[in-house]
Amino acid sequence: MPVQSHSRAAQVAYQDLLRLHLEDSASELVGSIEERSRNGRSYLYDKFRLGTEMKSRYLGEGTPELRARLARAAELKAQGEARRKTMARLARVLRAEGLVATDRDTGSLLLAFARAGVFRLGGTLVGTAAYALYQGELGVRFGFDELAQTGDIDFASFERLSVALGDRVEENPGDILQALRFDPVPGVQDRQIWKWRQSHGTAMVEFLTPAFGDERVKPLPALGVSAQALNYLNYLIAEPIPAVALYRSGILVQIPRPERFAIHKLIVADRRHGGPDQAKSRKDRAQAAFLIAVLAEDRPDDLADAVEEARSRGPRWQQRLEASLARMPDTADLLRGLT
Repeated sequence: MPVQSHSRAAQVAYQDLLRLHLEDSASELVGSIEERSRNGRSYLYDKFRLGTEMKSRYLGEGTPELRARLARAAELKAQGEARRKTMARLARVLRAEGLVATDRDTGSLLLAFARAGVFRLGGTLVGTAAYALYQGELGVRFGFDELAQTGDIDFASFERLSVALGDRVEENPGDILQALRFDPVPGVQDRQIWKWRQSHGTAMVEFLTPAFGDERVKPLPALGVSAQALNYLNYLIAEPIPAVALYRSGILVQIPRPERFAIHKLIVADRRHGGPDQAKSRKDRAQAAFLIAVLAEDRPDDLADAVEEARSRGPRWQQRLEASLARMPDTADLLRGLT
């Protein structure tokens, strides 16, 4: 089935809404900008006095785009009321143009996490909830099969970044989840909690972090949670991008780059074996196939770079990619055509 695009009006409205959310975030600057360097990278903080104590609030990596927005912080703050009205109008336009909104349960959770600083502090939305947001990023229409939710909402972050930031969420995600009627699910062995189950439904919320061999539970201090470590996840959440979840006037979140999401799905599809994992594996391949079809047309260079990086990581990565592509001849042909 050919890929259907959203109208030009919808694509422009989404990019405008994303820009306004990023500007709204920059307008919250309170004090002066503090810059810290770690491992050759620059990180920016909002340094301000609270009573007799100096505080530092993490703002993000010191990209030219973030620096430019922060330089306009006072101007952006003054435009706040007008900006919020425009954001509400753009959200209405997107709904009218056919972008599928985030459901109420997921939207209320993402909004609470965003307000607490989960995404500001390195949290990245992954899984099907993130996949659904590529309709805005890529400007394409998703059918029912593409947007069918598993009920799971997964978040991932780097353990080393979480330790190094020196900042933490304003409200613990565990407290937010319990307020939203999610019950903690203790681990089988060490009783550490990295996932929660919805008490009035079937949804699960899980926190994940990259593993480099040993897939054990690790702490994420900035987010105030523990997380299950998984191999191959470091590839997925490197260089994430901002996105807007369509709930109310939109929620600014962070998701993986679409080309990394697609290639990662090919890898993890080969890790799943038997039982319920077979259905998940089929869904992984379907999501990868859809994104690769779009990206091969619209962003072939980004897709080619993502494939090349995954293959360069060693024989095991190559074997998993080839095992999935052996079952997806059309997708394999598209990837071969990139070189």
